[in-house]
Amino acid sequence: MTRILAIAGSLRAASFNAALLRAALAETPEGTTLDIGDMHGVPLYDGDLEEAEGLPAQVVALQGQLAAADGLLLVSPEYNGSIPGVLKNTLDWMSRGKGLAAFKGKPVAVIGASPGGFGTVLAQAHWAPVMRSLGMRPWHDARLMVSRAGNVFDADLNLTDDAVRKQLADYLAGYAASLR
Repeated sequence: MTRILAIAGSLRAASFNAALLRAALAETPEGTTLDIGDMHGVPLYDGDLEEAEGLPAQVVALQGQLAAADGLLLVSPEYNGSIPGVLKNTLDWMSRGKGLAAFKGKPVAVIGASPGGFGTVLAQAHWAPVMRSLGMRPWHDARLMVSRAGNVFDADLNLTDDAVRKQLADYLAGYAASLR
């Protein structure tokens, strides 16, 4: 069984990226498990806090999920033409202590959704130096950037666009196959 840790890069309840991750659960190929990582409860990184209290429990849980996974899927919004701080902060925490070893050589893929017309093209490009610094292996065989997300999700944030659903299924199938 191939295991992928997937983290949506927004804490917002009505997040298009959390909705895209939920849609990914339904499109995960047979023989693959998509484990959802939760960023809620991860504080802003503070070295003094780490020294005084150690790693927060939520960070330790995410580190364990990453260590057990064959790959990492970041479902990243684009904020002000770049990556979301809350997701970057979570990876910063996860890379502390023994956590850095789980990133080394780990295949990583990035998808995202945006209400804008360019999808998450800039955020996806800006993840490259972070992935390189963590020693990850980016998967570049396909791209998925959902633009005009307000038109592909309904009011309850269910994916309603069949073309996007097929793109998502194909993307996940390709990424999962690369992990076997």
